[in-house]
Amino acid sequence: MPDPQIAPGIEMPQPLNYIADEWSECATVDDAWNLDPNTRQRVHRAVSTTPDDLERALRHAELSYDVGRWDEEARQERAEMLERAAAIIERRTDEIARTDALTSGTPISVTRKVAAFLPFRIRATAADLVSIPRVTALEAGGRDVRLYKVPWGPAAILTPWNGPSFIPAAKVVSAIAAGCPVILKPSEHAPRSAQLVAECFIEAGLPSGALQLVHGAGDVGARLTSDPRVKIVSFTGGPGAGRAIARAAAEDFKVLQLELGGNNPVLVLDDADIDVTADGILEGMTKLNGQWCEGPGKVLAPRGLVAPLLEALTERIEKLVIGHSLDEGSDVGPISNAPHYATLQQRIEGLRELGATVHQPARLPELDGYFLSPTVAVGADPVRATAELFGPLVSLHAVDSEEEALRIANAHPSGLDAYVFGSDTDRAIEVGARIVAGEVRVNGAKVADLGDDSAQSFWGPAGIGGHGPAESVRVFCGDRVVGVDSPDLPL
Repeated sequence: MPDPQIAPGIEMPQPLNYIADEWSECATVDDAWNLDPNTRQRVHRAVSTTPDDLERALRHAELSYDVGRWDEEARQERAEMLERAAAIIERRTDEIARTDALTSGTPISVTRKVAAFLPFRIRATAADLVSIPRVTALEAGGRDVRLYKVPWGPAAILTPWNGPSFIPAAKVVSAIAAGCPVILKPSEHAPRSAQLVAECFIEAGLPSGALQLVHGAGDVGARLTSDPRVKIVSFTGGPGAGRAIARAAAEDFKVLQLELGGNNPVLVLDDADIDVTADGILEGMTKLNGQWCEGPGKVLAPRGLVAPLLEALTERIEKLVIGHSLDEGSDVGPISNAPHYATLQQRIEGLRELGATVHQPARLPELDGYFLSPTVAVGADPVRATAELFGPLVSLHAVDSEEEALRIANAHPSGLDAYVFGSDTDRAIEVGARIVAGEVRVNGAKVADLGDDSAQSFWGPAGIGGHGPAESVRVFCGDRVVGVDSPDLPL
C-alpha cells in the first residue's frame, strides 16, 4: 500500500527556457498538463518554446561556436568547470531523484541510485577531457603533421522521458567536453528533471552559449533537428521519430547518434537454470518499470521449459509490491505517462490477437494512476510478435531448437540488446555472438557495462552510432588533419 504521508497532489514549478544565457518563461499549451503518473493529478502546465525563441537559441548557438583552444591548460579549465557541475549535482541528488520518480514513475529507491551516479559520470568525462589530447603529432618523416579532434558545431540533444536526468546529464557533459554548443530539448513528458540538470551545469559557470534549454513536443524537435545551423543531433527515443530525424538530417548531412531500441530477444537454452533465468528476466522487465530501451522483450524457450519458466515468473510477479513511486517499499511504480500507458495496453491486446494468453498476477494499488501488473504473454506467433514492448511486459514463445530461436531473433533484430540463459557459459556466449545486437548479456539483465572496455554499436533498426569508452565525447568531435606536404610523397 502507498505511504500515507504521500500527498495525493504534488505540484512542480513550471519548466523554463534557458536561451542566450537567460532564463525565460515558456509558452503554455492550451488545456494540456503534465500529470503525476501515480494519481493523474496535475503537476504543472504543459509547455513549449515558441518559434521566435527557438530561433534565438539557434542563432546564439551558431554565434557561440568556436573551434577553440584545446591545449592542456584549456582542457584543465573546462574539466574544472565540469567538476563544479558534478559537485552541485551531488548536493541536489535528492531533488533530482524525487523529480525523476514523479515523471518516469520509477520507484524512488531506484531513482536515488541513478541520481547518485550522475556526479561519477560527469567526473569521468572531466578526467577523459584532461587525459586525452585533442591534438596529436603524426609520424610523417620529420614533417609537422597534426591530427586535431574538432567539435562538430552546434549540437541538438533530444532526450526521452524514461531516463529523465541521467540521459540529459550524460549527453550534455559529453558535448560540452567536446566543445559543441548544446541546445537540449527533453521529452515533453519529463521536462523538469532535465531543467534541474541544466541548472547545475549553468551554476558551474559554463561559457556563453555552451548550453541552452528549450521545451516542447515533436514539432519543436523537428524544427530544431532540421535547421542547417545544427551540425550534430543526438537522440534517444522511438524509431518513428528517429527515422524522421534521419530523413531531415540527410538534407545537409548532419552527424547523427540515434539510439532507438527494439524488441530485445531472450534465448533460453535447453540447459538453462529456471531460477537463474526467471530472476534475470524479472529483473530486466521490472527495472525502471521495464521502461528502458535495452530491456528484455521476446523470450524464446525450448518447448519443455515454457511451463516451468512461466510458473517461476508468475510466482515472482505475485510477490512484487506495485505502488506509488515515492513509496520506499514499492518494487514497481506506474507507467510514466498516458500515451505510453495506452501504447502498452495496445501491445498486450496485439499479443492476444496473435494467440497469446496474458498473465498479470500482481496486485495493483488503490490509486488512480497508470499502474500495470508486470505481464507475461504466452503463446503468440513469435514471427509476428516484433513490436518493441518497453514496459513491464515480455512475450514468451516455445521453440524446438537453438537454431530456430536464432532464426526468429535475427529475422526482426532489435540491434540493441539481447540475452542468453544457459548453464554452459561457453555455449551461451557462442550463441550470443550470433545474435544481431550490439550487446548480449548471459545469465543476467543488469544495466552497468559488462566490462571496463565494453563497447556496443547500434545495429540495424537500433539506430546509428553506439556506446563505448570515449564514444560519448568522440561522437561530438570530427577528425581534422593539418600538416606540411612534401614533393617526396609518391602521388
